[in-house]
Amino acid sequence: WGCWKTYLGRPEMDYYRCASMSVLGNSLGSNRRTEEALAVLEANLALLRRHWSHAEESILTVQTNLANCIAFLGRHDEALVLRREVY
Repeated sequence: WGCWKTYLGRPEMDYYRCASMSVLGNSLGSNRRTEEALAVLEANLALLRRHWSHAEESILTVQTNLANCIAFLGRHDEALVLRREVY
């Protein structure tokens, strides 16, 4: 949370704010706080699509992380759909 809180006050379009959301989502997932990770990763993906739609690699990375998180929650059909979008 510390990384994200550091950049929270910056504008929504700030790169470091967006990157810190990705770090937070991945960290929560790594610590088995999957429901929280899911919410953060979904918000991160929406932010990327809204402000950095040209950053395809970043979007694909967050989609992959989101699919992994969804699969970990046992929602394999949803994860498969998202993984197919990525590939």
